[in-house]
Amino acid sequence: MLAAAAAVLATPALAQSDNAWTAPRAGDWIVTGRATDVFSQADDAIKTAADADTGLHVDVGDSVMPTLGFTYFLTDHLAVEAILGATKHEIRAQGGATDVAVHETWVLPPVVTLQYRPLTEGRFSPYVGAGVNYMVFFDGKDQNNFKVKLDDGFGYALQAGADVGLKGPWSLNVDVKKVWFKTDADINDGAMNSDVHLDPWVVSVGVGRKF
Repeated sequence: MLAAAAAVLATPALAQSDNAWTAPRAGDWIVTGRATDVFSQADDAIKTAADADTGLHVDVGDSVMPTLGFTYFLTDHLAVEAILGATKHEIRAQGGATDVAVHETWVLPPVVTLQYRPLTEGRFSPYVGAGVNYMVFFDGKDQNNFKVKLDDGFGYALQAGADVGLKGPWSLNVDVKKVWFKTDADINDGAMNSDVHLDPWVVSVGVGRKF
């Protein structure tokens, strides 16, 4: 009788323990679905082929899209993360009374970072990271009789964020990345150009699952 009562009382405690989120360890994966805002503060001058200032500058619109993050734990404290997703941005020429759309493009900006995670216990797992990215521009559409070509290339990134345990394998993720990347914009077959420092912020909120 006493043994049966003890078993009944122990069952909820075991269930609670089984459902408690714990910080990931070496060999674990976290796959995270996120809503990601990518926004650039580019404000670079548009110049002529002779390097004369046109009085115009570049404006790049922001974009909110879904992304996926894949994090693998090399050790209890070190992890590698790769993010996948594409965002769509409008590029405008602005200056004086001019504000005109010149191009719209999709960007695939995969970022790979090495993360350091100081905590190995509890429901809170903060991290900082650094890594590289590669910007790929695709499916571009010229607008208003402009012709724009953007160069793909490498950049680098810094990262900070945290996973907060919810229940079982599930966690809430908040992540901020700063990416440094410059592209050469060729406008109207070289008649104009701009060295565009995109340097976007990549701000994400999502839900992860530990495997």
